[in-house]
Amino acid sequence: MKKTTTQTRGLDRKTATALKNFKSGFNCAQAVLSAYGRELGLRTELGHRVSQSFGAGMARLAGTCGAVTGGLMVIGLKHGKIRAKDDASKERTYALAQELFRRFRRRHGSLTCLGLLGHHIGTARGQKVLKQTRAHDLRCPRYVHDVIVILEKIL
Repeated sequence: MKKTTTQTRGLDRKTATALKNFKSGFNCAQAVLSAYGRELGLRTELGHRVSQSFGAGMARLAGTCGAVTGGLMVIGLKHGKIRAKDDASKERTYALAQELFRRFRRRHGSLTCLGLLGHHIGTARGQKVLKQTRAHDLRCPRYVHDVIVILEKIL
């Protein structure tokens, strides 16, 4: 299905917002969530706070990429269940999360910061190498962008 001009503008606006926030010092999870938070009823400041510890593979543990976990938060805000017995929303949310994982892994070969960057972002040595190679600056904006592209296709 061909994208409409409105859809393209929405994607462009969201990626621009996310990349601006990432480049200004917010982490990848914060950047992705910031692109959607307002339209999903989340105050910007609250979105930044709730997503803070998900950056750098969850608190610098080099686990699941923060852009991906930011995407999970977007999926939850849009489709997550708000009533205990709403199993349909739970199943839809899980299916969308799994689709995000599948598509991101297919594009990049990994879901983890360690796998994506090749070094452990939580160690002094890893941080030194990532700074020297600028891997974080050069690769992570693409991951933020790609999560938003995937979200726009699956939501």
